Amino acid sequence: MQWSDGQPIYRQLKDLVIQRVMDGSFPEGEAIPSVRQVATDYHINHLTVGRAYQELVDMGLLEKRRGLGMFVASGARDSLTNNEQQRFLKEELPAFAERVHMLGMAMDEVIQRLHAVQGEHNADHH
Repeated sequence: MQWSDGQPIYRQLKDLVIQRVMDGSFPEGEAIPSVRQVATDYHINHLTVGRAYQELVDMGLLEKRRGLGMFVASGARDSLTNNEQQRFLKEELPAFAERVHMLGMAMDEVIQRLHAVQGEHNADHH
């Protein structure tokens, strides 16, 4: 993993854990790698890992189990998916629509292309 200088490492690590919860590689109810393990694997300070994990606990996505470690909270994936859908609809979609307009493209053509891309994506997953 390469850390970018654009944002703090703890935030990048938090985003990585969120991504893994969303893609199912960190399933709900399962343990995630320990603070010590992540610090060793990624060559980062354990306090940095602890801060990322604590923010995820505060968000209700992870839960501490005394003596057992950190686990993905029940409902974490649905919560993240809902949050991301709302963010997409509020932020990304209007920006996308503005860009389409700015480029002078017809929305109908864009929609057709989106359907084509979705068809290709669905074909790849079958």
